[in-house]
Amino acid sequence: MKRNNFIAATIALATTPFLSFGKATLFVERKLKGFKISAGEGRKHGHIKLKGVNSNVLDVKISGSDTDGDLAIFEQTSLSQGKGTPMHIHPNQDEIFIVLEGSYLFEVGGERFQLAKGDSIFLPRKVAHAWSQISEKGKMQVIVQPAGKLEDFFISVAALNHEPSKDEMAQLFTANEMEVVGPPLQVD
Repeated sequence: MKRNNFIAATIALATTPFLSFGKATLFVERKLKGFKISAGEGRKHGHIKLKGVNSNVLDVKISGSDTDGDLAIFEQTSLSQGKGTPMHIHPNQDEIFIVLEGSYLFEVGGERFQLAKGDSIFLPRKVAHAWSQISEKGKMQVIVQPAGKLEDFFISVAALNHEPSKDEMAQLFTANEMEVVGPPLQVD
């Protein structure tokens, strides 16, 4: 009996490096494959024209599929003054917004912040948040970690052949791992 346990333990121990090596190799290969995304371009999907909460244009700079779901980065060109997202929660993703142009109003966990060019804001997972565009035009870089299904949400919204109702938007949020918990922010 002791011999069988010894053999089983030896086999398990001997194969462990090979099993973990496969995953490590995948990780190293991903890191070694760099790519450039030019200004004004999206790496995947071209320019995604949103409907519903706003009419902004989104470019996927780093897709979740590029990072095995670890990270996604988007650039959003804001064309909807006075509009923004409804109050919502991402249960599994942290977000970072960096304002590249224009100005925005954010609410995070009940606190309001006005952001202008060069400002950044961190939105922790599980905390209700929303933002609205103050300026006529604007641009933000959005970093999401882990990537989650936000990219799928943007593609689904852009694919609609009509302006979605509030109920449709809430369903799209839910289908993509987000929860609407309140109305959009009103910009004074």
